[in-house]
Amino acid sequence: MTANTSWLISGWMMATRTINYRPRKHLKPYHARKQRWAVIVAHRRFGKTVAAINDLIRDALTIPRKNVRVAYIAPYYRQAKAIAWDYLLEYTKDIEGAVSNASELRVDFPNGSRIRLFGADNYDAMRGLYFDSVVLDEPADFPANAWPVVIRPSLADRKGRATFIGTPKGKNDFWDIYHHAQSDPAWFCAMYKADETGILDDEELSEAKRTMGEDRYAQEFLCSFEAAIQGAYYAMEMKKAKEEKRVSNVPYDPGVGVITAWDLGIGDSTAIWFAQYVGKEIRLIDYYESSGVGLDHYAKALSERGYHYDRHILPHDVRVKELGTGKSRLETLDALGIKNVDIAPRLGIEDGIQAARSMLNRCWFDEEKCDRGIEALLQYRREFDERMKSWRGRPLHDWTSHGADAFRYLAVGYKPEVEWGAPIKRGLRGIA
Repeated sequence: MTANTSWLISGWMMATRTINYRPRKHLKPYHARKQRWAVIVAHRRFGKTVAAINDLIRDALTIPRKNVRVAYIAPYYRQAKAIAWDYLLEYTKDIEGAVSNASELRVDFPNGSRIRLFGADNYDAMRGLYFDSVVLDEPADFPANAWPVVIRPSLADRKGRATFIGTPKGKNDFWDIYHHAQSDPAWFCAMYKADETGILDDEELSEAKRTMGEDRYAQEFLCSFEAAIQGAYYAMEMKKAKEEKRVSNVPYDPGVGVITAWDLGIGDSTAIWFAQYVGKEIRLIDYYESSGVGLDHYAKALSERGYHYDRHILPHDVRVKELGTGKSRLETLDALGIKNVDIAPRLGIEDGIQAARSMLNRCWFDEEKCDRGIEALLQYRREFDERMKSWRGRPLHDWTSHGADAFRYLAVGYKPEVEWGAPIKRGLRGIA
């Protein structure tokens, strides 16, 4: 790197190249890192996308392998095109022999390497590909299976490296990665807050804070994982629950039956809430979520907990016959010992969300056992139309959907009256 104007790259089996990129001082440690894994949490307008694109260009030109493949991955393909494509063209235009392909959002280099842009919304398009280096931009908005099922395996045989970059959106998978990286020397880890970098002046930050509100400003410019999520359906109700200390230690009462509510995924996550109705209280004592496993896995998870189950609330599509077996998942669950099933009624999503909102005022959550479910409720939000800059009338489908949908089925599928707090009839209900 030169001191002032450009980035010098000595490529593998090629002459030294000069790219018209001047790294900001804060990013020089990132570009100089030796770690295979990296995570950058940064405020808006920090320049993380420009840095990531140039880091990928360098990898494409310098990794000492044939046919190097590197990728920039955004949550949506249209975002990759809108945000990163112009940067890629700008910083590769002076590289002799570089050829761009707009239809595939890719640039090929004379050494046989290639950089390409993808959207995680169609992560199956990356199946079967290999990568030497990837950047995951705003991974909090990725489908749950994109990284573990497709992207991570694509790095395995060539020991490729990965960088996660983004701005916080609650405590989700991106938070988990950042939290882990803080104490793992195998990771490069950095957080850049707007009031520390000096990239945006004080006047601009004050104006942003005034017009955006405290929570939004804290999230977007101070990199807060704790701030309320804009467009979140249950933000007020969950905030109230925390203020009233209803998110705490909520023990299992063996004298009261447990109600489970499921969101059954097909090729996606399955989520289960565990609730006890005691008096006017709805006690959420546990939460479980997994993916890529069969129904027998979930039956075992229920059995291992040792709860006395009253009934199980399942979505209406549980009756659909599976092509492979000719049986419905309801029949499969029955054979696995999941008895006394109620099917949640077919209500519109908005009606279900309203029912969940009303129920939340009576809910107590075990803070430890329900931590992921709680975060799902905190972050479950409307889908935002980037092009129209407006909220759509439907929820965003992401990792939060599974826990939120299961909670919604609990709200609409179980209407106890005189049964609240009734002792369980041991051995007659639940798991046989």
